[in-house]
Amino acid sequence: MHKKDSSLVPDRARIGFLLLPVFAAALLAATMSWGQEKTIKKAPIQQSNSASGKQMFGDYCAPCHGVSGKGDGPAAPALKTAPADLTQLAKKNNGKFPMDHVMTVLRQGSPSASHGNSDMPIWGPLFKSLNPSDPIIADQRVRNLAGYIESLQAK
Repeated sequence: MHKKDSSLVPDRARIGFLLLPVFAAALLAATMSWGQEKTIKKAPIQQSNSASGKQMFGDYCAPCHGVSGKGDGPAAPALKTAPADLTQLAKKNNGKFPMDHVMTVLRQGSPSASHGNSDMPIWGPLFKSLNPSDPIIADQRVRNLAGYIESLQAK
C-alpha cells in the first residue's frame, strides 16, 4: 500500500477548482454538439481573486479563449464568431502588446464586429458589480487580467 503525499492534495484541489468553469463550458459545448442549437448559457459573475490575472483568465476567459489563450476554449464552438487568439495580439501590432486597447476592450467591450453580437461580456461593469463600494478593485482586475494576457504573447 502506498502512502499518499498530503502536500499534493491542496494543489490538486486548487487546480480542480480553477478548472471548474472550463469543465462547465466543455460540458455545455459537448451537449450542444448533439444536434441542439448552439447557445451560451449566461450566469452571474463569480468572485475571483482580483490580484491574480492568471486565475481571472481561467475563470472568466478560458471557457471561450482557451487555457492557452489561442481561442480554442470548450465554449468556442457555440459562439457566432470565433474567439480571438490572444497569443497573437503583439504580433499583429508590430511586436508591441496593445495594452491600452486590451484594457479598453475589457472595460467597454469591443468596438469592432469581431465579437458579432457581443458574445464576449463587457467585463468593466461586471467587475464593478463584484465590489460596488470600491471601484479601484475593478480597475485592478482589468490591469491584472490585461497583464496576464500580455504574458501569453507568442515569442
